[in-house]
Amino acid sequence: MSRDRLLHLVRAYQVDIAWVVFVLLNLLAMQVWPAWQTVPFLIIWVSLTLVYGFRLWRLGSTIATVATLTVATGGLIGWQVLRGEQDGDYLAEVPLLAMLFVVVVWHSRRRAAAMDEIKRVSEHNLRLLDQQRQFLQDASHELRTPITIALGHAEFIEKAATDQAIAKDAKVAVDELLRLRRLTSRLLLLASTDSPDFLRPGPVDVADLMLETLHRWSHTPRRWSLGTLPEASVQADADRLTLALDALIENAVYHTDPAGHIELSARREDDSVILAVSDSGPGIPAAEVNRIFGRFARIDAGRSRATGGFGLGLAVVKAITEAHHGTVEVRSTIGQGSVFELHLPLTPAGAVVMVPSPHRSPRPDIPAEWPH
Repeated sequence: MSRDRLLHLVRAYQVDIAWVVFVLLNLLAMQVWPAWQTVPFLIIWVSLTLVYGFRLWRLGSTIATVATLTVATGGLIGWQVLRGEQDGDYLAEVPLLAMLFVVVVWHSRRRAAAMDEIKRVSEHNLRLLDQQRQFLQDASHELRTPITIALGHAEFIEKAATDQAIAKDAKVAVDELLRLRRLTSRLLLLASTDSPDFLRPGPVDVADLMLETLHRWSHTPRRWSLGTLPEASVQADADRLTLALDALIENAVYHTDPAGHIELSARREDDSVILAVSDSGPGIPAAEVNRIFGRFARIDAGRSRATGGFGLGLAVVKAITEAHHGTVEVRSTIGQGSVFELHLPLTPAGAVVMVPSPHRSPRPDIPAEWPH
């Protein structure tokens, strides 16, 4: 064996070599001081358990080590018993300690096997999640082009048709293709939530965000109102937050009739800013509240389908909010409506001034209500 090979083995097994030397010194102490041999005897077995916890030798090496220690310590004590230097009962401790260590080895190997299985299952699940995410991304990308092309043709037919029946059928096709386009966009968004560039954070003024959102939706035939707004900012992705708010408002529109009321508001609580969307819809049954943020979850499947919903809007809201290290909560009463809240961390420098406005707009160019 070459010198380099020998040095490599010494470095690799220096803990084991040091332990062997330590055991030999304790065996020598047992021989030299028979009256005190209980101490080095127990130290040998305790050190074996300690070293095994770090090294986890192979089964063959472990058995050989236990057998060697049993023979060495048992033989030494047995020789002293024969010479009358030790009581014979003391010899029974050797197999008992050996059995105890074997039990430790058995449990350690069971635990190691269980951890290996958990690791294998976790890696398998991660691969499945990656494959699912990649499939959603690929499918969404591949569907976008044919949907766009088909939508363009359907819209052209709808506008150019002189036959009302053809125009009506084309309108149905346009509506369904628009639904598919929204579906692919939301699937792509959900599939990309774990990507490092999912968010592009920057300072977002809360009041401006809520006002701009209300402006975009104010044409929809509902009674719109603006609640209190804080002068505060959050470190967030403005586009993603806008998508989350749009999904909440879309949900509110789906579940209110044209005479229904929808209010947007925001407030400051401790170190958080809370964006809220409330509606006067039918409310959510208590049994359904915990599952409405799941993907494709629907309380009323027929109604959702008729209004163009997929059961993905609230899942998008949850994904975007959690990506901002926030939470989404809902309060609902049957027959009285629902309130959805996005709890977002407040930018440290953000100050807050509450602007009262259930009946009066905080800005002169924005009316407090948009009745339709």
